[in-house]
Amino acid sequence: MRKTVITTDNFYRDAKKLRSLFEKRFDDPRGANHERFIWDYWHVPEKYTVLRTPAYHFFSKKIYEDFHNHLVWWGRRHLGCHDISPPWMSCYVEGCHQDLHGDLPHGPWAFVYSLTPWKNRKFTGGETFLLRDEILTYWQNQRSGTGLGLDREDIVQELPALFNRLTVFDPRIPHGVKEVRGVHDVMDARLVIHGWFVQPRPFVEGPLATRAVQNLIEDLSGSLNELINEGLEINGMMSLRFPVSASGAVGKSTVLSNALRHPGGDVRIEHALVKHVSDFLKRAKLPRARANSYVTLPLIFE
Repeated sequence: MRKTVITTDNFYRDAKKLRSLFEKRFDDPRGANHERFIWDYWHVPEKYTVLRTPAYHFFSKKIYEDFHNHLVWWGRRHLGCHDISPPWMSCYVEGCHQDLHGDLPHGPWAFVYSLTPWKNRKFTGGETFLLRDEILTYWQNQRSGTGLGLDREDIVQELPALFNRLTVFDPRIPHGVKEVRGVHDVMDARLVIHGWFVQPRPFVEGPLATRAVQNLIEDLSGSLNELINEGLEINGMMSLRFPVSASGAVGKSTVLSNALRHPGGDVRIEHALVKHVSDFLKRAKLPRARANSYVTLPLIFE
């Protein structure tokens, strides 16, 4: 099963502190403090319009580093990505939006973290939207007799920017942000921190040696290469997490994210590959260690 969109609510314990720091800086609309002069008005005609600033420049060093580290560790445990790109903080007032686009070169997973008081918002729009899988395989669905309607909700999935929600998605999927209408004050705007998870590689929690996991990956790669040589076509990334006992036994693996795509849209091939990897891990045996460990394993197919 594909898992190309992941949402985590109540993501950061000090979200209210981040929001209060933002509000403190902008609570006096007549103030001329130099700290207010932070925005790059980023406008690319018919593509992007948004106020933005590097997030790490806006907040105090202590709280920003705490948030940054929390986000990085989440990415390691849930995606097998060891770092994030330098994140932006973006503010959407009247007329701000992002048109449909893809983020192919930046990283395997994009993230949007919201500091927007969404339930009390005064604006319309502001949702992140992504093309649905059914649209990305539209002609295959037409041939199979499962043609779709063409109302907006049939074409795109909309994700509200709820306060303290982290949204992670496959950035290859065409996506954007609905135009915001109804507010001019940044205090009332859509406010998000966003960027990309990068540097995918295995992540081990516990005493299990990383080299042992690398040996497992080499064996798994050999098994997968046999399938590729037999004609398997697949691209994208998925991440699995599995326990390893002190004796070296591998427990049941869990698919954390799955952005695998068959060029022809055949989900049966995607499912078969996931099963092949899961079955391989069931049979795996790793060296003994002094205690149990957990492994997050990202697999990339290009």
